[in-house]
Amino acid sequence: MAATVRVQVQAGDFDVAALQRALLFDDAGAVVTFTGYVRKGVEGEPAVTAIELEHYPGMTEHSIEVIAREAVERWSLKGVSVVHRIGHLPVGAQIVWVGASATHRGDAFAGCEFVMDYLKTRAPFWKKEYGDFGERWVCARDSDEARAARWQAEN
Repeated sequence: MAATVRVQVQAGDFDVAALQRALLFDDAGAVVTFTGYVRKGVEGEPAVTAIELEHYPGMTEHSIEVIAREAVERWSLKGVSVVHRIGHLPVGAQIVWVGASATHRGDAFAGCEFVMDYLKTRAPFWKKEYGDFGERWVCARDSDEARAARWQAEN
């Protein structure tokens, strides 16, 4: 059976439990998931009250699908699912969900982490933060690039 890949980019919220159930295949012994939330910001920086995410429709979904399919090729995954929200999101809102299922937990953990790391560096999203400071566009972080680069070293 070929692995199932699902990608959704949407403004609306998502149901984590339903997404996880959709990755439960008969021969899957593990489902690993990650849920990301809008946070107040990084310690030592002014607090964030909300973010706004923009994307390039069509290109964004395609880029995420390429990432998910690369994970399927690298590990024995039964399924990969990604939901990423766009639009104006307050602190505490769910922003991204990644799930990977596999026969064994090691593949599920690696696949999920790989997809999330590459989402941060390869998917075309633009993020603006809002707070008492006004508004500012967020640039790529060196720490995100370093996390993604480690997967190339393991290639």
